Amino acid sequence: MFKTRLLSGIVLVILLLIFLITGGEVLLAALGLVSLIGLFELFKALKIQKSPVAIVGYLATLVFYVSHLIPGFSDNFALLIVYLIVLMVVYVVCYPKVSTADFMAAFFGFVYVPVMLSYVYQLRAIPEKGVYLVFLIFLCSWGCDTCAYCVGKLIGKHKMSPVLSPKKSVEGAIGGVVGTGLLTGIYAFVIFKSYTVVIGLVIISMVAAVVSMFGDLTASAIKRFYDIKDYGKLIPGHGGILDRFDSVIIVAPIIYYLIYYFLV
Repeated sequence: MFKTRLLSGIVLVILLLIFLITGGEVLLAALGLVSLIGLFELFKALKIQKSPVAIVGYLATLVFYVSHLIPGFSDNFALLIVYLIVLMVVYVVCYPKVSTADFMAAFFGFVYVPVMLSYVYQLRAIPEKGVYLVFLIFLCSWGCDTCAYCVGKLIGKHKMSPVLSPKKSVEGAIGGVVGTGLLTGIYAFVIFKSYTVVIGLVIISMVAAVVSMFGDLTASAIKRFYDIKDYGKLIPGHGGILDRFDSVIIVAPIIYYLIYYFLV
């Protein structure tokens, strides 16, 4: 299992590097595909993957990512409103085959996976610095997870969330945040060589690291509520897209907006 997990992890990192460095339409297409798979995994967990509202969600995901190719168009909120209206129409037409819970789950799923994951592309699209800044999303989410695991294994005693994730500890959480700050500091200094930028990015990354833990625990809560172990089996040894990208999804918009408003 460890060998399988390691090999698939290496392949995942290589693909990630290729897509992030290339950027543009290649990254957008990759994120669109990942979003569709992740949305299907979530809808499957919620048992609505074949419902009319789920189909609307898949189509909306395609439209949403294609809209990023339209020059000058950036009104994601308008698309979200249109999606909600279409969902309402489908809900009314298909009622009671489509329940209120299905309707609300479809709206949540679209915001949670495709919309939030699209901020990876938006951060990468920042002129000149985007190619370097986008890696912070993964450094904060996966770096925090790794540091928290290591520190928790060594000195973890106090349970952070005994019901949702019994193995996570308060000590591990603190280690994850501090470790993320250190990793970001090293990365930022090597790339930008500016103490002002380094300090700003370290603060941003530590905030994002805290948020990433709640993203991870939210995904765990959904799995526990619906009594499933993993969202999928696409990535050997890791599970599905949502199992590997649960914290990335929540970190991406946080990193983007903090950098956009305070550093760019």
